[in-house]
Amino acid sequence: MIGIVATLKIKEGSGSDFEAIASQLVEKVNANEDGVVYYDLYKEDDTTYVFLERYKDEEAHAAHGKTDYFRELGAQMGGFMAGAPEIKMLQSV
Repeated sequence: MIGIVATLKIKEGSGSDFEAIASQLVEKVNANEDGVVYYDLYKEDDTTYVFLERYKDEEAHAAHGKTDYFRELGAQMGGFMAGAPEIKMLQSV
């Protein structure tokens, strides 16, 4: 299993717009990707969001990043971000 913790800082005042797009991504990932064990979005504060992700294996994680909806919605989310995301990739024990 592979775990991902992706922390995203967004621009002040853009939370509701960001959440609308990010929620679409969560819905599409959970409905369409068999290799995803868990994929959800959490809010730390008004400008900090965290995706918690768990994949069956590296192939499932790689396939996730190649989906059309990930690329499209990810690009849309990028317009609200205040910098590059912090990605932690973890291996289960």
